[in-house]
Amino acid sequence: MVVSEGAKLKESNMQFVVSKQDLQRELGFVQGVVEKKNTIPVLSNILIENIGDHTIRLTGTDLEATIRCEMEADISTEGSICVQARKLFEIARLLPDAQVTFKKEANDWVTVTCDKTKFKMVGVSKDAFPEVPSTKSAPTMISAAVIKTFIDRTIFAITQEESRYTLSGAKLIMDAEGAKMVTTDGHRLAYIERKGTSKNGAGEAIDTLIPRKTLAELTKIAAGHEGDINIWMDANHIFFEVGKRLLISRMLYGQFPNYDMVMPKTNDKKVEFDSALLNQSIRRVALMADERSRSIRFHLEPNQLVISSQNAEEGEASESVQTDYSGEETDIGFNAQYLQDFLNVIGEGKVAFEFKDGNSQAQLRPAEGGEYDYKYVVMPMRI
Repeated sequence: MVVSEGAKLKESNMQFVVSKQDLQRELGFVQGVVEKKNTIPVLSNILIENIGDHTIRLTGTDLEATIRCEMEADISTEGSICVQARKLFEIARLLPDAQVTFKKEANDWVTVTCDKTKFKMVGVSKDAFPEVPSTKSAPTMISAAVIKTFIDRTIFAITQEESRYTLSGAKLIMDAEGAKMVTTDGHRLAYIERKGTSKNGAGEAIDTLIPRKTLAELTKIAAGHEGDINIWMDANHIFFEVGKRLLISRMLYGQFPNYDMVMPKTNDKKVEFDSALLNQSIRRVALMADERSRSIRFHLEPNQLVISSQNAEEGEASESVQTDYSGEETDIGFNAQYLQDFLNVIGEGKVAFEFKDGNSQAQLRPAEGGEYDYKYVVMPMRI
């Protein structure tokens, strides 16, 4: 088959018009997954192509995670363009509030015009852009609000150490009973569960490890979405479909710790605090904590908790908090930041602090319970 020069020209001269607001919003999602520095230059670009007569699809990837968004467009000439993601996002943010015209020129250059503003951007061929994984099976569905709550209440406990591969994400389990998410860095563990929340179309349970970056991007695209998220998997990837947006991620592999073994079973002492007041007290006392260890001391005695810290170079601090505690005196050391991470997430209300002694892991949870079973386990520090 011989392709005419006119057909080649038409393909190379893709042209379409989109709303500035739509462009800025969708680019905000897609460019988030693109790495600033990458050994493969094409990965700093996003692919823009038409699907059908009135829809443009934007795709960005770092090979570990991919985001694909769609938006309405007035398409004059079909085709595809591939341009620098962050630069286009910067341009879109500052464009006047008007329609934006894209036109592909010779040598893959792209002209972006909006009102009296015009940019010419260097592009690359679509052929250089990596192929995106694609598969579709019967999805498991979960409310966007639930998955966002899961992530918000657990992501802070994921390790920051790249060497601890299996701890660099969250364990997600979804089955006929409901859904749960668990994260840990080896020093603390966050666990959240909600019964009867997933609708399982595939008939198979989901039990996988999801990377931290994927979780962060998922909360962005799930924010404000009313309704369910569709989730399905292939051999290596997990797919999250949120309306017209799709997040694809490689799964983590390896042995996640037995979290059930970590959950304390014999914490027979319990005291309740006002979460916001306890958070403020810890924040003040932590000002004098050692900067490396962030160590503070909890001294529990009848009717009060004394929180203290000391730093050989700067001084010391203490503050007492009234409680309904009636047990024996106990001293426990903690990393102040670990406690604050949890208290920042639960915000207002009562928090239950459950412990056995000064050498065993303590557990914190919202005292009122509610629709989520949310627990936070913290290992003590030597003091």
